[in-house]
Amino acid sequence: MAEDDGTVLIRIRAAMPALRPSERRIAEEFVGDPAGAANLSIAELAARCGTSTTSVVRFYQRMGYAHYKDLRIDLARAVAREELTTSSLPEVSGDIDRHDSLEGIVSKVAMNETLSIADTARALDMEALGEAVSLLLAARRIDSFGVGASSLVGLDLQQKLSRIGRTAINWHDSHSAWTSAATLDSGCVAVAVSHTGATVDTVEFLAIAHKSGAATVAITNFRDSPLARAADVTLTTAARETKFRSGALGSRIAQLMVVDCLFTGVAQASYDRSMAALRNTYAVVHSRVEHRRG
Repeated sequence: MAEDDGTVLIRIRAAMPALRPSERRIAEEFVGDPAGAANLSIAELAARCGTSTTSVVRFYQRMGYAHYKDLRIDLARAVAREELTTSSLPEVSGDIDRHDSLEGIVSKVAMNETLSIADTARALDMEALGEAVSLLLAARRIDSFGVGASSLVGLDLQQKLSRIGRTAINWHDSHSAWTSAATLDSGCVAVAVSHTGATVDTVEFLAIAHKSGAATVAITNFRDSPLARAADVTLTTAARETKFRSGALGSRIAQLMVVDCLFTGVAQASYDRSMAALRNTYAVVHSRVEHRRG
């Protein structure tokens, strides 16, 4: 049996970009209907996916299983866990489509984001998270960069770290990020955010920072990606893909969850200093608000 049975669907999604077309069709079948696919024999699955039984065998071995029955058992368990996780939400099925009502959209977005957070919590490597927390704690300066919605995640990290007295900068354009990365040194940390891990500008930012001597941290959905390979530490999300992927729905919420864990880890490890800074920054903002009301 491969790793934690609860992560089988997470691992299948993460592996999909690197799969052969025949194996990708098998993966899509498992991800699209895990409960149904778990009840299929090897021959039935191969026929449904328009591929060979050899491809099915190659697929489950790639996922770390010696026997197909073990994959089916883990799929059934993963489905049961998902049903438990979303039991308080309205029952929905399928992706968002043009005929959904607003109520249906709300239910499907809630389902997608709930499962993205739950999957990320299950898949997040605690050792890697601890290493990232230690790097940020020791850093004299922390630079973050991402493109599009990932830039907003970097900004969230920068604002949170600034609130507890850490010197943090988030860059909004690639040229500024690259020139800044070139000035970093061994006392600095660069944090790069990209769902795919293949955004060229973001990978280049981390590569320049690494060459300059800075420690590098990647937040991405795919461990086997160019960004992950360029990082000293990789924090992996497990966001759900949808037809509206370009809107960065599940990916953004999963990245923000990782940022919250990273920030909280840093704040807790420097508890007294962080709490004092939070009180001071709150007091400054609150006093200005009260002054304006007066």
